[in-house]
Amino acid sequence: MRISISLLITAAIALIGALVLNSSQTVITSSGSAFALGAISVGIALSLLSTKSTGDDTSELPTSTNSKTIYVGNLPYRANENDVKELFAKHGEVFAVRLMKDKRTGKRRGFGFVVMAAADSPEAIEALNNAEYGDRTLKVREANDPRKSERV
Repeated sequence: MRISISLLITAAIALIGALVLNSSQTVITSSGSAFALGAISVGIALSLLSTKSTGDDTSELPTSTNSKTIYVGNLPYRANENDVKELFAKHGEVFAVRLMKDKRTGKRRGFGFVVMAAADSPEAIEALNNAEYGDRTLKVREANDPRKSERV
């Protein structure tokens, strides 16, 4: 079981505070107990909040079961992510668009990837493969899964 660092820090502060306040003659021991209990409860609350915020709530993120990645080739160099998203949005729900750029020059390379809803991707591929867009003939197909090719 993974314990968050904030919980450990809070517990350490609580223990040190309880020891210091309880050993002091001028402070009532119930104050030290109250401090320790308060710090521990804050630590537990922080722990619960951090697990909820980093939990498995993937309802808004596409997963491999409900999305498909589509390769789009022969794109006009002037096309940007918004243009490609609008083009594919006519055929279904688009989650993300990534257009590849040259590492040295930063110029677009004429191809990219579109992540769409799995149910909508066959229609988009059929409609847009060999379609004219920006005086170019698009090449659209399902993208190869790089994880599969690494295993072979």
